[in-house]
Amino acid sequence: QVQLVESGGGLVQAGGSLTLSCAASGRTFSSYAMGWFRQAPGKERESVAAITWISGTTYYADSVKGRFTISRDNAKNTVYLQMNSLKPEDTAVYYCAAKDRLTTPRARYWGQGTQVTVSS
Repeated sequence: QVQLVESGGGLVQAGGSLTLSCAASGRTFSSYAMGWFRQAPGKERESVAAITWISGTTYYADSVKGRFTISRDNAKNTVYLQMNSLKPEDTAVYYCAAKDRLTTPRARYWGQGTQVTVSS
């Protein structure tokens, strides 16, 4: 089992920044790639970014490239999502997830989610 706990969501104005954190625990969490997904009201959940624990290889959705940065701190077992130049369309519940491969759209384990609201 892998446990994931997110933090850092909130309300921000358009153009602002937020950083999300995801603390991972469990016996085998380092064998998975870590990703951030988001789900806006009435829309399907989408993959936003992902990173591997060992090499730090990253993946980004086109909609966030150049604005979001995913990183990890192996010593703290924590993954971060730095979100800059936020837009109202970034408003969603953001979920941390552990998945088998960097670019797969599916995940094996999910966090509880954290709300991000961007006001115009």
